[in-house]
Formats: sequence, structure tokens, C-alpha cells
Amino acid sequence: MKYKRILLKLSGESLMGDQSFGIDNSRLAIYSKQIKEIRESGVEVAIVIGGGNIFRGVQAEEGGMDRTHGDYMGMLATMINSMALQASLEAHGVSTRLQSAIDMKEIAEPYVRRRAVRHLEKGRVVIFGAGTGNPYFTTDSAASLRAIEIDAEVILKGTRVDGVYTSDPEKDPNATKYDNISFDDVYGNGLKVMDMTAFTLCKENDLPIIVFDMDTPGNLKKVVEGLQVGTTVRN
Repeated sequence: MKYKRILLKLSGESLMGDQSFGIDNSRLAIYSKQIKEIRESGVEVAIVIGGGNIFRGVQAEEGGMDRTHGDYMGMLATMINSMALQASLEAHGVSTRLQSAIDMKEIAEPYVRRRAVRHLEKGRVVIFGAGTGNPYFTTDSAASLRAIEIDAEVILKGTRVDGVYTSDPEKDPNATKYDNISFDDVYGNGLKVMDMTAFTLCKENDLPIIVFDMDTPGNLKKVVEGLQVGTTVRN
């Protein structure tokens, strides 16, 4: 395997499958099988998952609710998804630990960096829930921060598209996919990979990002083996 320790970033929307809301258990099972496969190959796996399939802080703001209040609601949504993923992984025989940036001692450990690293060393999959624990920060930022803290070698951003394109491939039939692109070129071309805070954290800490299609079984293993799948963003 090319990578020893990775952080996998999943969007909440990806858990919906073909539904318009909530969690598709069959999609969870597909993800769990892929994660189990790379864990059994010796890769240390940490995961951050969004909450957009349940609630987004931006929705609250648009509806007249205080943004801070809405962001905390979004953090709770990520915990629901994290618990669902944890249950699915354990049903597939994968040992896990869920750590929360907000104190929820009945359902998750508090986030402690040293403890998280120790779990990874022992072969457990560690799921980081509740974002950074702070409003105004996305789960992309949480993924970047946690990846840096635990010394992950790469962020694997599992999405429903197979990489980064010159423009939106759903709107532009002439859009072409990048195999490799620099952080500076992503900035310069106005491409969307992560929010700017998360992206800058990765750039300044020399942490590469690989954007790939998580919905195709086998892709996750190919990525950690170093095969050309998706788009790699690096300095």
C-alpha cells in the first residue's frame, strides 16, 4: 500500500444514495465493505463525515435562525451519520472508536489526539464527529485539521464525482478531468475542491488531497495502493 495512515472525508449527502433525505443502509454497507478491505490491508483509517443529508447550518441562516445555533445543529447531524457508519462498520466486523468534538460521553469519547493516534496504531477505525466543535467551520475544515493532527499522509475526499474538472461536467460537456493539479492552480482557476479554510490548511501543511468517486466499489483500495484514480491535489 502506498499510504500507511489516511483520513477519509465523506459527505453527508453521499449517504442518501438515491433517496432525497436521510441514510441509505445499502450505501452504508458499500462504504463499510470498502473501508474494511483497506483496514485489513494494514492501512490506518480515520474518517470525518458531513451532515448535509440531515441538516446544514446554512439552511438555518437562510430561514432566519442564528448561524451559530444552526452550525451546532449541523454538528449533531454529523454525529448521527458517524454513529450510523460506526454501527455499519462494526456489523462488518471492523473495530471502531467514535470521538466527538462536543462532549457526548454516553455515545462517544471526547476528541483526544493522543488517544486517537493510539486507536489507529491498534488497528481501530477512528471516526471524528461534530466537526471541529466550533461554529463557522465546515466538516472539510474538520477533516483537514484532524488529518494534520494525527499525521495522516493524505486526505481522501470520497465524492459522487470521479475527480476535479476544468468546469462542472454536468453543465459543460467539454469539461475535462485533471489527474494531478497544484493547490495554486486550483486557486488560480477558481475550482472547487474544499472550502477555502480547509484548502489553505492542507496547502500550508503540505497535505495532499485526492478527490475520487467513492460510489464505485474498489476505488478506495486502488487509491491507497497508489493507482491513478480521481484527481490528486498537491503543492
